[in-house]
Amino acid sequence: MHRLNPSLLPSHLDPLLAHGFHPLSLKKALGIVLDKPDKPSYNSPSFKVIVLLRTLSKILESMVASRLSAQVTTCSLIDPLQCGSLPGRYTADAALVLPHNVESFHPLRYRVTTLFLDVKGGFDNMESPFLLNLLHSKGVSPSLVQWVGSFLRDRTCHLMFQGSSYTFAPVSLGVPQGSPISLLLFVIYFSSLHLEIPRSLIISYIGHFAVTVASPSYRTNVPLLQKSFSSLKRKASPINISLSVPKTELIQWGTARSNQSLCSLLVQLEDRLFYPESRLRWPGFIFTPSFDLRCHFSRRYTLANAPW
Repeated sequence: MHRLNPSLLPSHLDPLLAHGFHPLSLKKALGIVLDKPDKPSYNSPSFKVIVLLRTLSKILESMVASRLSAQVTTCSLIDPLQCGSLPGRYTADAALVLPHNVESFHPLRYRVTTLFLDVKGGFDNMESPFLLNLLHSKGVSPSLVQWVGSFLRDRTCHLMFQGSSYTFAPVSLGVPQGSPISLLLFVIYFSSLHLEIPRSLIISYIGHFAVTVASPSYRTNVPLLQKSFSSLKRKASPINISLSVPKTELIQWGTARSNQSLCSLLVQLEDRLFYPESRLRWPGFIFTPSFDLRCHFSRRYTLANAPW
């Protein structure tokens, strides 16, 4: 359609953006219910919903995502250490920044520990009033803020599974994961979780966080990580975000002079104990405590197509 008449779609969609309006007819979505794979039991809800949106709506959402991305830097919408979800910010950047910053502590003879955390159900629990206030306070153009509010308001979804009736139910919370703009809104929403904590660093990609602390001893790092986790949890609770404690992983980095970490101290978060991993995967890279900066992709990359 666009190739045949390049002026048709912009002439219809631009006025919607100018007035900050998303048509009600484009807010109906179909939700495909799929079981999560490799679950030991499906007695409790263990499924994910893939949201199918109308094509014309996704075109409009892509236009808004492009315009909002242009204001990310000027309005300081996300933290510099948030990676992914934006042109020029790749998921792999998070894995490259992490060892660089770990190494920066070694001249001070500090011991370094990193806690890897995941956001639990972030897309489903986002609250539009907080998001809209955040966009407004950061100086995003009023028409974009108004459109985002219109996009998130009065949404309906029909869950499709065997035996379901064809009825649409209202959706008052969260953003549809299949939308071209949802990922950007998501990282803006939890940007406040990049706390400034002494002798620590928080790096993230999408909903995954790496909290790194440094001190003269690994034993001192344990309470520092527990305190950082508590601070993140307190910051996340008012905006309806929770951290998935079972998915947490821990690594004790070796020093610059040693080939491996000699520390086996564990960290207790809530009622769970986490032991240092000898090998873990984070944004496509494999990390080990030996502080080998030649981290390996779990997927095939060549220098010709590597994002950096």
